[in-house]
Amino acid sequence: MEIEPTEEERGVIATLQRLARRWPKSLWLFSASGSLCVMRNRQDGERALYDNSRGSGADPDYCLATIDIPNDGGDW
Repeated sequence: MEIEPTEEERGVIATLQRLARRWPKSLWLFSASGSLCVMRNRQDGERALYDNSRGSGADPDYCLATIDIPNDGGDW
C-alpha cells in the first residue's frame, strides 16, 4: 500500500529534514512513553545512559526539553 502525504505533511517532513541537517552533535532525541525528549550528551560526547541501581536507560537529568509530537520508540 502506498500512502501519499498531503501538502501540509510534505511541508512538515521537509522542515524536519532541514532541521536534521543542522542538528548539533551534542543533542539526541529519546522517546520516553510517547514523550519526545531532547537530550544532551554527557561531557565525554556519549549519550547520557545509565545502567546501575536505578535501572537502565536514558538519564532524565540530561533532558533539556520535552516536545509534544506523538512518537513511539518501538522497532519495525
